[in-house]
Amino acid sequence: MEHIKETELQLQDDKRTRRSALLLGGAALAGLALGQKAFAQTGPTDNDILNFALNLEFLEAQFYTLASTGMTLEQAGISTKSGGGTAGGAVTVKANPKVTFTTPLLQQLAAEITQDEQNHVKFLQAALGANAIAQPKIDLMNSFNALASAAGLGSTFDPFANETNFLLGAFIFEDVGVAAYQGAAGLINSKTYLDKAVGIHNVEAYHAAAIRTRIFQAGTASQSASQAIAKTRATLDGTGNDDIGVGVTNGAATIVDNDSNGMTYARTTTQVLSIVYGGGAAGTGGAFFPSAMNGTIK
Repeated sequence: MEHIKETELQLQDDKRTRRSALLLGGAALAGLALGQKAFAQTGPTDNDILNFALNLEFLEAQFYTLASTGMTLEQAGISTKSGGGTAGGAVTVKANPKVTFTTPLLQQLAAEITQDEQNHVKFLQAALGANAIAQPKIDLMNSFNALASAAGLGSTFDPFANETNFLLGAFIFEDVGVAAYQGAAGLINSKTYLDKAVGIHNVEAYHAAAIRTRIFQAGTASQSASQAIAKTRATLDGTGNDDIGVGVTNGAATIVDNDSNGMTYARTTTQVLSIVYGGGAAGTGGAFFPSAMNGTIK
């Protein structure tokens, strides 16, 4: 009898133990779920990432539109307002920035890239709707001077002065855009948005290859300038080794800016900000965005 009672008591203890374990396990799972939810909420949303991209597209679209037509986006009929109607920031640029193209094929390429960048702006604005940010203040004059000085190319640099300078100015933006989309792809949750982001990334890569090819064809002086700019970008983003200028290495051209695996470099949003801010602090801005970007990631 005593043995039976001991067995019954043991069974009761086992049930209480299992019940406690289940309760504790349920609480642990709930805690884990809450923790995962909280963690997910701390990261950037798809809207945050698309607005980060929109800032960069405003910059590129303004540069190419000014170089090709002499007009800003607003003057060309493209809105820089936010989805809520807030006016876009001003663009600092020299008077009469339209490039005097002497090579028809390059002028036609510039016109094509202009249309692509304008379409990127309009697409992102439509995708974001009311959540779209307004264009931040953009500097396309003092920023180039500062970058030229940092790269050892002199105290001033006018990307609108001639065809060669235009190519080097475009070179600055295109490789950064490719690396930015490459780095942001893994942060996007929506498969629909991811597909579109990859599509824009691919077009930016086409642009970069076209610009880099023409710098290669322009000769050693332009190639050396691109190498100095690439080195400066890699220094600004803190890696020192994720950028390759145009030239020749071991008998092969370095038209494609890629790593040892033959893949495009990826940059985090922080690294991209450091480049376009000219080393300025996040949230404060500098260089191309003198008052910082708009949106959550800035």
